[in-house]
Order: sequence, then C-alpha cells, then structure tokens
Amino acid sequence: MEKFVRVTGIAAPIPINNVDTDMITPKQVLKAVTRKGLAWSLFQEHRFRPDGSENPDFVLNKEPWRNATIIVSLENWGCGSSREHSPWAMYDFGIRAVVAISFADIHYNNCFKNGILPVTLAPEEIDRVMRSAEAGEAVTVDLERKRVSLADGTAFGFEIEDYRRDALLRGLDEIGQTLDQAGAITAFEDRQREITPWLYDRTVPD
Repeated sequence: MEKFVRVTGIAAPIPINNVDTDMITPKQVLKAVTRKGLAWSLFQEHRFRPDGSENPDFVLNKEPWRNATIIVSLENWGCGSSREHSPWAMYDFGIRAVVAISFADIHYNNCFKNGILPVTLAPEEIDRVMRSAEAGEAVTVDLERKRVSLADGTAFGFEIEDYRRDALLRGLDEIGQTLDQAGAITAFEDRQREITPWLYDRTVPD
C-alpha cells in the first residue's frame, strides 16, 4: 500500500450530508474484482449523462477540481452499503484524503485499508475548509503533524488513533501490519513447539 505522509492539492467541495456508497460508486461496479481501473465509476451517475458524455455541472468535471486529490464534505460520508469498491474508485481517481464532519464506520475503516486518510473536523472548521475548496485553493492534509492547512495559513488539528497513523505513514495494510510482527510470531511458535511438541509432531503412528 502506498504511504501517506501529506498531500497538498485541489480539494473538491461536495457540500452534501449522507453521501452514500451507492452515490460514490454505482452497483454495477461491484462486478469488478480488481482495484485498478475504477476511476470511471467514481460518482459515475453524477459525472456522466446517460449517453456517456460528461455532466458539466458536476464538480469533478470542472476545473480545477477534475484534478482533485482531496474531497471536502459534510456529515455521515460513506453511509449505505459496505462496498469496498468505493475507496478503490476514489483512490484510482487520485483521491488520497476525505475531510468531513463525520463518517460511516465501515467506509471509514475501508478508507484506511486502501491508503485513503479520512479526517474528521468540527462543523465550523469544515465550513472554512469548504469555502477554501470552493475557491479552488490548495489544501494540505498532513498526517505527520495531524493538521489540515489552507492557503492563507489557517490550520486545524485532527485526531487519529496511533496505530492507524503509523500504518498509513509506513504504507501498511492489515496484512502488512501482521507481517511486520513476523519476528514475534515466529518466536511465539518456537516457544509453543517447546512447550507442546506433540502439537507439531506430524508423524503418523503405524
């Protein structure tokens, strides 16, 4: 998984409550079994018309937000079904962070598992970040310093669990976090072999 230290870029303003995973990625994308090539599905029913042409009114089809690396939204981002395809599509599009008032739990966890940092800020702080995003100004999300910074120097701190922060900074998903403990796991297994050798004896009596 790609490391996340900080990202500075255009933030797409999506000032809507309860943006669900069906809005983020339509149901037809669930047939995909790979994380690659899903950028087309991000907000597909809003970015594109029925004939396949771009909807010029949707923020991700406008300059400079079509190159957004950050999304700014309101309450309960990622509610609805648990589809992991939503963070897959976000990441494939280039989104590395979502800044919102609150997140749905499963989607919040899925973001971390796929290299995306979900940041929770207070409503008045989101309002300020949203205005900066709507102006097309660059926003910085800094995981090392645990803060969101705006072009005018305004900054807001955010909280994150230490283990999640460490995993993203090091680029470790859950498998990577387990493998990171390989030495301790091997040492435990060696001790168990000494204590209960019969559990590890693969010989079969005649």
